[in-house]
Amino acid sequence: MNARALVHRTPVQHENVTSISGSITDAAAVEETVRGADIVVQLATTKEDADTFFDVSVRGTFNILEACRRQGVKQFILLGGDAALGIWFYPQPIPIDENHPLMAYPGYYAFSKVMEETMAQQYAVQYGVPVTVLRSSWVFEQDDLLNHFSLLKNVNPAEPGHGFGKVSDEVLALVRAGKEHIPVLTGADGTPLRRHIVHVDDVMQSFDRMLGNPSAIGQTFNIAGPSAFDYRVAADYLSKQLGVPTVEIPSPQYHSFEINITRARTVLGYAPENDFFRMADRAIEARRGKSLTTETR
Repeated sequence: MNARALVHRTPVQHENVTSISGSITDAAAVEETVRGADIVVQLATTKEDADTFFDVSVRGTFNILEACRRQGVKQFILLGGDAALGIWFYPQPIPIDENHPLMAYPGYYAFSKVMEETMAQQYAVQYGVPVTVLRSSWVFEQDDLLNHFSLLKNVNPAEPGHGFGKVSDEVLALVRAGKEHIPVLTGADGTPLRRHIVHVDDVMQSFDRMLGNPSAIGQTFNIAGPSAFDYRVAADYLSKQLGVPTVEIPSPQYHSFEINITRARTVLGYAPENDFFRMADRAIEARRGKSLTTETR
């Protein structure tokens, strides 16, 4: 399969990929990229940047949808996210399926995910654009998981929902002293929180099962790992593997949630292979590989 990539900042290098420099905010560049394509995938986004998110997510998605409409593409795949569903900013008494209402949590990123989905779905209604929405959980690769379970890296989060929020003076003292601990996030009732994430390999598996699949047209699919994880179980496992102590962090502003992936399993045959423990083992292996490379240099 040959592909064209509209490249703004991140280079794409592959023998079967032709890169076109530009931005999705430029309608002409988008038209050139889409022209003659059977399938178009929208991956572009910005994170919590008030100056760019509107142009990229709204104007950019509009440009892509317009080009898809004019060029008559066979499938438009939007990489959305569970941020459009509110995840752990709001109570989620049952697993979140594809019929869950769109309800962005605070911030520009989640709002942009809602806007992108809404635009894509309306173009399907108005013009018959063959839309598939891949609604992904928070994606991890390499040693990302260890970064999330690092006290020292998350007390001052750059993005809402990915850090730990306000912490106690005792926890701040640990941070100031540079004493690493693995967090156990707990809810308002004191029980460990549960949340869902996904490994990049499983996201790529879902893409592979969606591309050119007639059953995926007109559908939205939740894409997540095999199951949600419990922060105490997760922290205890990492503590044992890494020899780093745990610390409990009350997070009453968050709520446990689980993503229902039944539709993707049933319609696409999606079969995620990376649960928390496999992701943890892979992250530890990746971190050790990085350390070995650094030492060798």
